[in-house]
Amino acid sequence: MTTATTLGDATFFLNMTTRREDFLYKSSGAIVAAIVVVVIVIFTVVLTLLKMYNRKMRIRRELEPKGPKPAAPSALDPNSNSSQQPTAVTFGPADVHVETR
Repeated sequence: MTTATTLGDATFFLNMTTRREDFLYKSSGAIVAAIVVVVIVIFTVVLTLLKMYNRKMRIRRELEPKGPKPAAPSALDPNSNSSQQPTAVTFGPADVHVETR
């Protein structure tokens, strides 16, 4: 909307759309700022929830009873039902060192 205003001998045209456009530019900045704030708040909430979940799981792992570890069958155990053969050590001639005087 354009209006003509006279002041003495000069005629000025006031453009009313610039005020509306300025208002839109200012409000769009406010909208962007609001979106940034909402994203930061959502990020903070998610981070806090993850920290709480991690703490809860860590406490649960620390407090739960630890189950017995499966014992490895020993080669010296006579009651062992495994098919392991006893370990044998063999020495070759290169392994034997004789001191000479």
